[in-house]
Amino acid sequence: MKRMHVHVGVDDLAASTRFYTALFGAEPSVARTDYAKWMLDDPCVNFAISVGHAGRGIEHLGIQVETPAELAEVYGRLQAAGRPVLEEGAARCCYATSEKNWISDPQEIVWEAFLTHGETTDYGSDPALAVLASPNAAPGSCCAPVLTPTPTPTPTQSGCCA
Repeated sequence: MKRMHVHVGVDDLAASTRFYTALFGAEPSVARTDYAKWMLDDPCVNFAISVGHAGRGIEHLGIQVETPAELAEVYGRLQAAGRPVLEEGAARCCYATSEKNWISDPQEIVWEAFLTHGETTDYGSDPALAVLASPNAAPGSCCAPVLTPTPTPTPTQSGCCA
């Protein structure tokens, strides 16, 4: 089995742990005072968050599903996470047609939940994600908002904990 690994620097570990526990529908497999990790089989990912080891940094992340039933399940998790959800619905983005919903975590990292139906000949367009905006969004990128950059805290220590 291959597993995607994602590590996100956060400002408030407790709030982020609550958010991701709701989003994933699972408790962390590792929880420390500065770190939490979920080893998930659905979606297949090693997902870690930490505070004080790195700055914030992801433009957006996503959970891609294969069936409408899986999409409904993930949409339910978005609602359970207790943050505003942008229901984009049918979308053309990144040369694909999809159905999408968006949410941001307590760090304002934007997440999408989507089911891809096919391809398109154009790149697509951005949804109105300003309310969910990530401070690291690239101008002109299809699947992320355009924002004024927010200062990133300077890391207090370096290292890796995969």
